[in-house]
Amino acid sequence: MINAAIITSTLETVSERCGDPKGRIFARLYALDAKFEPLFVMDTDGGVRGSMLETSLNCMIGVAEGKSETPRLLIEAARMIHDGYGLTPAEVDLMFVAMRDVFREIMADDWTADVDAEWTALLDELATIGAAA
Repeated sequence: MINAAIITSTLETVSERCGDPKGRIFARLYALDAKFEPLFVMDTDGGVRGSMLETSLNCMIGVAEGKSETPRLLIEAARMIHDGYGLTPAEVDLMFVAMRDVFREIMADDWTADVDAEWTALLDELATIGAAA
């Protein structure tokens, strides 16, 4: 079971230290796989990226808390939708990886072994969603 309190505490700390990490997260996503950047060429005001980040955060928190199936269903739907953009489920998961990487950078020395273990468990769990679909 994922410790949702550690996940949400991380997000709170990141928010306090960085405000909006959207630019850093998408820069990291593009560094992980350059095929993502052209997909956002028409998002001139950042609205699509902002919405994607918000949905991803809400799904991550929802899966960590385990109170509802809705976040899992949203992730399954996102996997199907993004297939239309030529993205595999593993490539879709790079958004979560980029978020974790940026959060780890922002947290610096406060990114402890316990925090890392919970984020690893969360990303592992996210990767299983819709795997059988």
